[in-house]
Amino acid sequence: MAGKKSKHSENLIGLRCTACKRRNYYSSKNKKKVERKIELKKFCEWCRKHTSHKEVKV
Repeated sequence: MAGKKSKHSENLIGLRCTACKRRNYYSSKNKKKVERKIELKKFCEWCRKHTSHKEVKV
C-alpha cells in the first residue's frame, strides 16, 4: 500500500559534497519559503574534512 501524499510543501532533498560528489546528508526544504538552492558547510566522512555541500534531488 502506498503512503499518503503530504499536504505540506516540504520536499526531501539530498546534500552532496562538492569535493567528492557523494550524497552524505538528507534534509527537507519548504519550497514556498526557500526558492534558491541550499548550500551548507558540513563534515564529509569520505573526505574526512568540512566541505561545502549543495542541494540535489533525491
